Amino acid sequence: MNQTDNEDAPQHREIKSFVMRAGRMTQGQQRGLDEGWPKFGLTLEQGPLDAQALFGRSAPLTLEIGFGMGQSLLEMAMAAPEHDFVGVEVHRPGVGALLNGMLRENVNNVRVYSCDAMEVLRQCVADNSLDRVLLFFPDPWHKSKHHKRRIVNPVFAELVRQKLKPGGILHMATDWEPYAEHMLDIMQVAPGYANLSPTGNWVERPKERPVTKFERRGERLGHGVWDLKFSKQP
Repeated sequence: MNQTDNEDAPQHREIKSFVMRAGRMTQGQQRGLDEGWPKFGLTLEQGPLDAQALFGRSAPLTLEIGFGMGQSLLEMAMAAPEHDFVGVEVHRPGVGALLNGMLRENVNNVRVYSCDAMEVLRQCVADNSLDRVLLFFPDPWHKSKHHKRRIVNPVFAELVRQKLKPGGILHMATDWEPYAEHMLDIMQVAPGYANLSPTGNWVERPKERPVTKFERRGERLGHGVWDLKFSKQP
């Protein structure tokens, strides 16, 4: 079909929760991509994720969506070598930074996608296969006209629920209180979840979530951070 034939066809483009941003690569980030991607990179085209074959063992499996520059994911993987982790990030310098850190620290319990996390969940992750899903500091899309881009919505909640094992955990964190309230509103009415907060809203920062430089800077400036934890009901 040529462009003329397609001009009148309806366009159905899914709204993305992220914007692809070009970034300048440091030498270390490029090394991560050049040397680390062949070892640890995953693609949608590889199809369903077989964690036991991929890691050579059966272990608790965590998926982190949007790991940024990868420092928290690297720290979590190093602190819990008995767990396996899969990270998803569209920002290539961040992917390179994580891979470079993995090479530097000889970390082998992480695999990485560089694409849309929703497509990873839909195409590559089996139902009832994840022990945890992590979503730390996603873009809050502050402007009202952009709220439709927020990743936390009823579709996301249901898709994650399908992929979690019974009793599995969805752990989210944000430094933007209106977004924390938005997350809470979505999750409180999402079927099949239980809020793990004893007060029905937030939990204290779990020890397993590393504190980032960004978060420390926010604390010095008096900014709050809100953690939410929900478990999949059996």
